[in-house]
Amino acid sequence: MARMQFTHPDSARAKNGNGSLGLGGRDVLAVMRVVKSGLPFAKAARFAAASGLALTEIAEVLRIPTRTFARRKARGALTDLESERLVRLAGLFDKTVALFEGDAGAAVTWLRRPAKALGNRRPLDLAKTEQGARAVEDLIGRLEFGVYS
Repeated sequence: MARMQFTHPDSARAKNGNGSLGLGGRDVLAVMRVVKSGLPFAKAARFAAASGLALTEIAEVLRIPTRTFARRKARGALTDLESERLVRLAGLFDKTVALFEGDAGAAVTWLRRPAKALGNRRPLDLAKTEQGARAVEDLIGRLEFGVYS
């Protein structure tokens, strides 16, 4: 069976967090395997450095209590569910950076601020759930195409 590949490398980075997580040019199935086995904690630290988000903010979005997050750091790996959430957050961040034409600082500022189009909720808060992250992605898509939101 042929391996599924993304058609465009930039869309791959934005879709699965490859850019800010440093997962390289991995295809969807390879990312799924890595997520299933649990990402190394170093990927969370790398994402924090790349994004400008604090590890405490990342832990909050991943819905990991502070003490548990410290245990993950000591153990050196996230669980599969936590890894999946990190990939989702990184993908959302990468899409936001693309919206702001590569300006990671502007992207983080936007993610931290309440958005009228999201019911005055912060995109980071909505990113805690799959449905919320999709709402943020939908807004990013509307903004990219100049649709009033």
